[in-house]
Amino acid sequence: MSVDHTHVQEFFTARAADWDNRFPDDGPAYAAAVTGLGLKEGDRVLDAGCGTGRALPPLRAAVGPSGVVLGADLTPAMLQTAVRAGRDRDGRLLLADVAALPLRPGCLDAVFAAGLIAHLPLPAKNLGELARVVRPGGTLALFHPIGRAALAARQGRRITPDDLRAEGNLGPLLGRSGWRMTSYTDEDARFLALAVRED
Repeated sequence: MSVDHTHVQEFFTARAADWDNRFPDDGPAYAAAVTGLGLKEGDRVLDAGCGTGRALPPLRAAVGPSGVVLGADLTPAMLQTAVRAGRDRDGRLLLADVAALPLRPGCLDAVFAAGLIAHLPLPAKNLGELARVVRPGGTLALFHPIGRAALAARQGRRITPDDLRAEGNLGPLLGRSGWRMTSYTDEDARFLALAVRED
């Protein structure tokens, strides 16, 4: 069954050119979150839903010149902004849906996903696709540069009990998708959930 991504693409296309200017101070938070993945020289990592590629420079720094860094996004305008910012020098950009990645099973050591989970149409299945492309024992970082409460306040809404990123919801969701959550941080300054790919 195909999923219509028109709404998501329209949302991000309209914001792509100015995206980095809207969030100019997020760089250190991205770098700190990448550190949580525990990447090593030569590792292979995907930035899933990479947008303008803000995570690509710290990912490249973590895996070094011998590593592989991929950035996948389904909005061409976001990838074009990443190229204009020169971030394609830090990783190979793929126009791809993270729900159907053009990658072999177990070919990656880690996946980094900033702000992605809220845009997944079928969260368990889509997180399962990320698990498919990561080797057993590999890692996943679900990140946002601000926490759930701060994000809800910024968007003028309240957090609801069914919020996928709530710890009590996210742990079981990851478990059904081939991951085991290993740490969970939700504070005003950042949201970061780390998980390990189960065997």
